Amino acid sequence: MAQENPYPYEPEFSLSKVIGNRINDLKYVFSFKKLLAAAIITGALLGALSAWLWTPSYTARLTFVIDDAKSSGAGGLAALAGQFGFSMDGIGGGSGVLAGDNVQELVKSQKLIKATLLSGYDTSQTRSLADRYAEVNKLNKKWLKYSTDGKIITFPVNGKQYTRIQDSLLLVMTEQILGGEFGIAKTDKKLGFFEVNTTMKDERLAQLFCTRIIKQATDFYIRTKTSRLRSNVNRLQHRADSIGLILNRKTYAASSASQALLDLNPAYASANATAEVKERDKIVLSTIFTETVKNLEVSKTMLAQETPTVQIVDEPELPLKKNRLKYSMGILTGMLIGGIACGFYILLFRSDKKHPVPHES
Repeated sequence: MAQENPYPYEPEFSLSKVIGNRINDLKYVFSFKKLLAAAIITGALLGALSAWLWTPSYTARLTFVIDDAKSSGAGGLAALAGQFGFSMDGIGGGSGVLAGDNVQELVKSQKLIKATLLSGYDTSQTRSLADRYAEVNKLNKKWLKYSTDGKIITFPVNGKQYTRIQDSLLLVMTEQILGGEFGIAKTDKKLGFFEVNTTMKDERLAQLFCTRIIKQATDFYIRTKTSRLRSNVNRLQHRADSIGLILNRKTYAASSASQALLDLNPAYASANATAEVKERDKIVLSTIFTETVKNLEVSKTMLAQETPTVQIVDEPELPLKKNRLKYSMGILTGMLIGGIACGFYILLFRSDKKHPVPHES
């Protein structure tokens, strides 16, 4: 008996043979016309049912632009570079932690999303956006197993301290929102316009979340960009107020000393020196006060120049864009899935001996 070759050669690959086999598979599938038609009709019915049961969502869109005086110097160069696909957001005067595309990461930060979720949903401020979000997505009932008292876990508006469970559930909502319900992008690399989109199952919730997270981001952005200069302005303002108060007292004291010189007895020469000392103190304080006020005004001017302006261009207005599965799309998708699934089923359980490919007569 000849010994078998332990390393047999693989058959030669033929593209025409592969295409021929696939054509034979299609002929075999289409030979089961009744089964294929039943699967397509069933898929169409399931697609129509899915469209009827589909929960609609709403998309809120907001566009804003940041006008930063420091970054205007390289604006022309950045626009020219953007036409060739290059980004120069971190070059020149606009460089910094909150410059360029870093704004997008700021808006998507968990801190701002959490602060937005904990704002009020209605005018009574009894429910937060987090409460409404959990209710719409049926998370509040799902989280009952984590409740210690058997009640639905709520998230009070502007609460000072939250439990470990509340913080964990807020993190779950934040991750779900960032998973596809919220996004920010630049409309054009050459421009400074940003577009924010929020898609949620509640129309008012989507609108409020979209507008309030931009308010949170704007306040944080401006506060961070101007914190050093604002602190310097507050310090100079406090110093100017204090020196001004002391200067007023010295002015009244010098005036009283000058008045006393009119009725001065020539025997008392020290009164003349007292009036001169008070007048000198007033002049020194007046000089210091003048310089402090000058520095204060310079700092205020710098603060105004450094403060960026976040301008809302388009706001989400009701009614919002409604997203739902159309009946035509559901039926076509169901027919396609039903036909493909039936074809795979037929090929999977095919037996070439029992069910040869039928020949056309």
